[in-house]
Amino acid sequence: MNKRRLLSTIFTAAISTTMAFSAPTLADQMLDSIHFLIPGGAGGGWDGTARGTGEALTKAGIVGSASYENMSGGGGGKAIGYLIENADSQHGTLMVNSTPIVIRSLTGVFPHNFRDLTLVSGTIGDYAALVVGKDSAINSMSDLITAWKADPGEVAIGGGSVPGGMDHLVAALVMEAAGEDATQVNYIPYDAGGKAMAGLLSGEISALSTGFSEAVELANSGEVKIIGVTADERIDAAPDAPTMKEQGIEASFVNWRGFFAAPGLPQDQLDKYTGAIAAMYETAEWEEVRARNGWVNIHNPGDQFLTFLEEQEKTIGDLMKKLGFL
Repeated sequence: MNKRRLLSTIFTAAISTTMAFSAPTLADQMLDSIHFLIPGGAGGGWDGTARGTGEALTKAGIVGSASYENMSGGGGGKAIGYLIENADSQHGTLMVNSTPIVIRSLTGVFPHNFRDLTLVSGTIGDYAALVVGKDSAINSMSDLITAWKADPGEVAIGGGSVPGGMDHLVAALVMEAAGEDATQVNYIPYDAGGKAMAGLLSGEISALSTGFSEAVELANSGEVKIIGVTADERIDAAPDAPTMKEQGIEASFVNWRGFFAAPGLPQDQLDKYTGAIAAMYETAEWEEVRARNGWVNIHNPGDQFLTFLEEQEKTIGDLMKKLGFL
């Protein structure tokens, strides 16, 4: 299998792991409150996923109230370390995370990995997108690649993750699939999506690699143009946004997001969390949040989540070695 096919196969594997799970009755899943710990700044995919999940849970009456805490630092490592070090006092906390918890432990950005936490549930998938500023002369992937070929050093692609992180890997995936040398991408890292967007608007970067849900929000506000989405087909949340594939770039990717709890969480509390999330999928409130963000339902509770993460750890590790990130 050539490298381009390998990239697409590895990243699209997440969709195939969607699991069915039978939800208990709503009365068995009521929680007074949940505190969401978000490992990055406002405006990023973690922030949106935590707040969207909290919105659905509370509006549906499954959870009484939800609170949120942004804790940036260390590529997400600060929040993970905090949850582990304060485990006994954090039984009411769920931390959102995603593919980077695998990537960053592989690269040594932080010393912990998902095995050091209590795995609650994989929840959604979010496609990736490349966007440019609303006034940019770039209007398509072809325009971006042409400009990059003319002056690779001047055409930078930014993202809300560290070098070798997910946004970087997505940019590399797309450029590789377009027939270019992915290792030569001029990637500029920012701390979460809000700062990356500021870098795009200020002209520090030519394009931004970000989650599709974030791209939709920015496009709807008139700040950016979406020039490529890593879905196989156009998505209803942004029907005018072209896919990479329809532009001749065979690149597909979906990023899972899910929730973790402190190590040593009592089983009865874990059962309440997994039950609440399972019940959420059956509500109109969740469907409204999901559709608004263009997410894919990917539900991997408990042990299914562990199996999925162990498989992803191996496949992403192999990919990063091939691209020279490890």
